[in-house]
Amino acid sequence: MAEVARAVAETAIKEAVEKHGGQPQRLPMSEAPNTPAPDLMLGNPSAEANGRAQSLALNGKFRSFGEFLTSIIPSVQMQRGGMDERLVKVLAGSSGDQGGFLVPEQFVSDIMTLALEMSIVRPRALVMPMASDTMRIPAVRDTTHASTVFGGVQSLWTPESGTITANEPTFSQLMFTAHKLVNSTIVSNELLADSAIGLQALLTRMFAEANAYFQDDAFLNGTGVGQPTGILNSSGLVSVAKESGQSATTIVAENLDKMYSRMLGPSKARAVWVAHTNTFPQLAAMSRSVGSGGSAVFVANMVGAPPVTIYGRPVIFSEKCQTLGTVGDIYFADFSQYIIADRQSMTMAASEHVRFGTDEIQFRGISRLDGKPWLETPLTPRNGSSTLGHFVALATRS
Repeated sequence: MAEVARAVAETAIKEAVEKHGGQPQRLPMSEAPNTPAPDLMLGNPSAEANGRAQSLALNGKFRSFGEFLTSIIPSVQMQRGGMDERLVKVLAGSSGDQGGFLVPEQFVSDIMTLALEMSIVRPRALVMPMASDTMRIPAVRDTTHASTVFGGVQSLWTPESGTITANEPTFSQLMFTAHKLVNSTIVSNELLADSAIGLQALLTRMFAEANAYFQDDAFLNGTGVGQPTGILNSSGLVSVAKESGQSATTIVAENLDKMYSRMLGPSKARAVWVAHTNTFPQLAAMSRSVGSGGSAVFVANMVGAPPVTIYGRPVIFSEKCQTLGTVGDIYFADFSQYIIADRQSMTMAASEHVRFGTDEIQFRGISRLDGKPWLETPLTPRNGSSTLGHFVALATRS
């Protein structure tokens, strides 16, 4: 059985070798100018001696990940008369058949980072470039359809020779100001020099993801003072009251019914539900009374993924929403009616002068932008008194 296990392991390692570049080839003279190019091809009688020479030439390091994998194969070790000297240095306090080998640091090309949420608002919003640090967009102030549309356009059934009554539409301007979002961190020169990863490239990626994360947070929760106006603080947000006698920190089916009904008709096909992650137990356990009985709203068998739509529209869970029971724990939102004004996409810079005395480098990322909902106030429909909007939230339940 041991021989069978060894054969299976050897086959798996050979496949990994091929996947990561195959068996090592001859080292060009340009890569090791002070030593003859050794022949490390399998089956060559001089492989053992050349392998040791190669170890010295590379200061005890492997030339490639494929070469490291090759050195693990038992048959290769037998051909070379023993374990590669470089492999001994990476043993994890045990032999290969007891605990395995650690991958050398020189081949650890990435670092585990905590995955951030994907952007919610920007991919769905109307994004416009800014030519200067301010921008004005003309808009029609449409607040009611009780007698007119577009803020003043009126249509009347008029008899022959009847008097024509005309109104002027009401116009307004949306004002955008470029606000600065800064990301920064400090890294020691030793870390940059000694790290086994491309730290500068990694920081660029991390800054880009963090920048998108905090932009999204502002689009949802921003105050509008020195930052974008989030839908939570927008005067156009429609708030749905809790049900009579509804318990604190709960969401019931009637809440969702009324939220859906308060979305403007054309937006229903574009809107998405955005909810805090801690609302899921409420949504999963939600039921609807039917006569003397009832039925579940979500039907989940605890095996597959739970439903991720409400009334056919996607549900996005995000930690950037407010916590359960407060305004903003769940939204029904049409983000195509949110405007993002971009003045400057994120740019990266590094300086060794700010922290020169401590031998550190400061990295900085800057973007400039603004954002706000298009509709400034909820809209009163032609018939009925319940206002409608592009962004609907559930009022506090406390």
